[in-house]
Amino acid sequence: MKILVLGAGRMGLGAAYDLAHSDDVEAVTVADIDSGRAQSVAATIARDKVSAAQIDVESEREVIELMRGHDSAISCVTYFHNLHLARAAIEARVNFCDLGGNNSVVDAELALDEEARAAGINIIPDCGLAPGMVSVLVAHGAERFDELDEVHIRVGGLPQTPRPPLNYQMVFSVEGLINEYVERARIIRGGQIVEVDSMTEIESFDFPSFGTVEAFQTSGGTSTLPETFMGRLRELDYKTIRYPGHCAQFKLLIDLGLAGSEEIEIGNARVSPRRLLGEMIVRHLPADEPDLVLILVEFRGISESKRQTLRYHIIDRFDPKTGLSAMMRTTAFPASIIAQMMARGEIKERGAIPQERCIPLDSFVEELAKRNIKIVTDTSPDSA
Repeated sequence: MKILVLGAGRMGLGAAYDLAHSDDVEAVTVADIDSGRAQSVAATIARDKVSAAQIDVESEREVIELMRGHDSAISCVTYFHNLHLARAAIEARVNFCDLGGNNSVVDAELALDEEARAAGINIIPDCGLAPGMVSVLVAHGAERFDELDEVHIRVGGLPQTPRPPLNYQMVFSVEGLINEYVERARIIRGGQIVEVDSMTEIESFDFPSFGTVEAFQTSGGTSTLPETFMGRLRELDYKTIRYPGHCAQFKLLIDLGLAGSEEIEIGNARVSPRRLLGEMIVRHLPADEPDLVLILVEFRGISESKRQTLRYHIIDRFDPKTGLSAMMRTTAFPASIIAQMMARGEIKERGAIPQERCIPLDSFVEELAKRNIKIVTDTSPDSA
């Protein structure tokens, strides 16, 4: 099969690397507006099956022509391109997935369901880490319960050696980071889908085999899970994990208006505070240092006639052998797995579908394990 990767940044490299090391994939095209960056990714992977191409993803005609001849395409570009890329995939009749991260864009992609079915393809948004892998893990764990009451998701990408001012480093798009922190979070509370402010409801807890962390509400992580599990759950939420103190520090910047998108006048210039904040984050925060990703999914309900709590937890770390960060592995590898599943025809239903409703769950978990992304599980009685 032949797979197209759009975007030659960190996640594009991670996806292309995994595809290039997958036996069933015969050819990988890495495309970027910067041809040098695409060529650099191909050279880094150093496999004959990987080739580079130059593409402006805003040119629908160019994208459609490049997509043709591939079995699946993965978008590793900024989320606001994903809707028109999904439309291009329908025109090209090529399966499509992306790393998602914005609820409105995902809703618009899923509205293409009828057109995708008519084209005989899949459109599956939000196939990164969170949203992404965790959505499939939620569906996987839910199958172990006769009645499920609560699901609580906690996920974070952290530097192995935290440094001030934010004890954080850039591991993916700064636009995606700010979006998670300023948009409202969609959760299930009291059996109803509600929205809550991001960077609220801070909690502190000990992550298994790691130590004390904090977690707080952020946008996008639940993706389509509230709709999928509405009527089956009383509580479902997603919080981002950070080192203690990070939320208060970053929220101060937001409260000062530095994440606002509307341009303001300073002297003779007009500037968007959000754009300036993003630029300063990129300039002053470390990047590409050894990192780790923490994932905790907790389920509560009735299993085998008993009230139980089931926990899935994962700690993934920077891989010095490949040079791939934990965030690249846990974000790009799941997208690669899903792109391959679509290309092989393992996803039987066609159309624009949330992944937790269509991905073969056991097969997905097995593919993660092959990549040394392993789930540790524990179960305990729940007296609540």
